[in-house]
Amino acid sequence: MKQSLIERMFSNMAENGAVASVILSITAMLFLGFLMTRLTKRLKLPNVTAYIVTGILIGPYCLNLIPAGITDGMSFLSDIALAFIAFSTGEFFRLDTLKKNGAKVVVITLMEACLASVFIFVVTFFVLRINLPFSIVLAALASATAPASTMMTIRQTGAKGDFVNTLLQVVALDDVVGLVLYSIAISVALAVSSGAGFSIISVIRPIFINICVLVLGGFFGLCMKWMMPNGRSTDNRLIISIAMLFAFCGICAILGVSPLLGCMSMGMVYINVSDDERLFMQLNYFTPPILLLFFVRSGVSFNLSALVDTSSEIGSVSLLTVGVIYFIVRIIGKYIGAWAGCAMVGKPPKVRNYLGLALIPQAGVAIGLAMLGARTLGGAAGEALQTIILASSVLYELAGPACAKASLYLSGSYSDKLEDLVEAEETDADGRRKTEAELLIERIGRIQEELKKTHPETSPEEAAFLDAAEDQLAAQYGISRRGGLGAQRRGRRDTW
Repeated sequence: MKQSLIERMFSNMAENGAVASVILSITAMLFLGFLMTRLTKRLKLPNVTAYIVTGILIGPYCLNLIPAGITDGMSFLSDIALAFIAFSTGEFFRLDTLKKNGAKVVVITLMEACLASVFIFVVTFFVLRINLPFSIVLAALASATAPASTMMTIRQTGAKGDFVNTLLQVVALDDVVGLVLYSIAISVALAVSSGAGFSIISVIRPIFINICVLVLGGFFGLCMKWMMPNGRSTDNRLIISIAMLFAFCGICAILGVSPLLGCMSMGMVYINVSDDERLFMQLNYFTPPILLLFFVRSGVSFNLSALVDTSSEIGSVSLLTVGVIYFIVRIIGKYIGAWAGCAMVGKPPKVRNYLGLALIPQAGVAIGLAMLGARTLGGAAGEALQTIILASSVLYELAGPACAKASLYLSGSYSDKLEDLVEAEETDADGRRKTEAELLIERIGRIQEELKKTHPETSPEEAAFLDAAEDQLAAQYGISRRGGLGAQRRGRRDTW
C-alpha cells in the first residue's frame, strides 16, 4: 500500500530526526556564540569569554537547548581543538629564537608552573586537609595554562613584541611542563592510594611515553614537509595538513595518550624545516569555528549542582570551597612565579610586572588532563577532580582572557592608535616637518609593505579599488602619491 505525501513526510522526519537534531544543535552553538561576541565586544572582553558564557546559558542548568547525547557525542572536539592549538603553538619554537631566549624561557616557565603547583599542594594538603593522592594530582593540574585563550586574545588584538614572544613561548612550554608533572603526579597518586610501594618505573614509564609521542610528532612534521612542496596548491596544502593532524590524533587516541605534545612537536619541526608561515596563517582562518564549538561545549558540560557536594573520599571540605581556593591560590602562584622567573633572567619591567596576568586562563589542556585523571582515579575522587577543574576553568575563562588582554595593553604590546602601531619619520629629507596627512599616507604605505610580505598576490579588481582609494585620499589632502602606496601592491594570496 502506497503512503500518502503527508505520511512520507512524517516518516522522513522520524528517520532524520537525529541528524536534524545534531545539525541544528551545532548551528545554535555557532550562531549563539557569534551573537554573544557582539555583547562582549562592547564590554571589551575577548571572544573566549563569550563562548564559555554561551555554553553555560544553553546548557542543562539554564535554557537546556542542547541534548545531552549530542554534547557527549562531541567529545572528540577536545582532541581536535587541542591538536590545532598545539600545532599553531609549535610555530613559535624556532631554533634561532630558542638559541637566543631558550634558557630564559625555560627558567620563567619552570618558576611559574612549579610555584603554582607548590602553592596548591601546600594549601590543599596542609590547610584544607584533603587526602594526599587528590592533592598531588590537583597541584599538578594547576601548572597548565590555556594556550587557546591566550592565542585567541593575541590574534584578536594583533599584539606583538618581546612581551608577546615571551608569553607564547612560556605558554607553549608551560603545557609541556604540565604534562610531565601530571604524568609523575598520577603515577605517585596511584601508588599512594593503592598502598603499594613507590616505584621509579611507574614514574619513568609515562615520561618515556610522552618522549615517544614527541618523536612521533616530529616525524609527522617531516612527512608534512615532504608532502607539501613549493608548487602545492593552497587548497591541497590545507587538506594535507588537516589530514595529518587528524591522523596523529587518531593514533594518540588508540594509544590512550594526549596529542598535545606530539602536535606541538609537529608544528615545531615543520616551521624549522620549511620556514613556511603561510600554512599556519591558513589554519588560523580554518580553526575559529572549531575553537568556538570546543569552548561552547565546555560551558555546556559545566555541572553546577556538583559544586555543593562534599566528597568523603577527598576530605570534609565542599567542592565549592576547594574550587574557590584553587582559583585564587593558582593565580597568586602564577603571578609570583612569573615575576620571580623574569627577575632571575633580567626581563624588563613591562614583561616582569604583567606576564603573570596573561597566564591566568586555564581550560583545554587542564580539562583534558582532568578527564584523564577522573578515569584513572575513578569513583567520587575522579568526579570531584573533574568538577573542580571544569568549574574553575569556567571562572578562569571569564576572568583570564580579560586579564590577558589587559596585560597586553599595559605592556605596550598593542594599541588602538595608528601612530603606536606603525612608526613614521616626522621630517622629510629636507628637514621639513611633515603634516598629519603626510604621516598618515606614510604609515599606510608601511602597512601595505607588511601586507605584501604575507599577501604577495592581489586580484586586479582589488588593486584597482585600492589605487582608486589612494587617489581619492591624496586628492582630498592635496598631496602627491609619489608612487608610494599603489606601487607596492600586486594582490592577495590565492584562495583561503
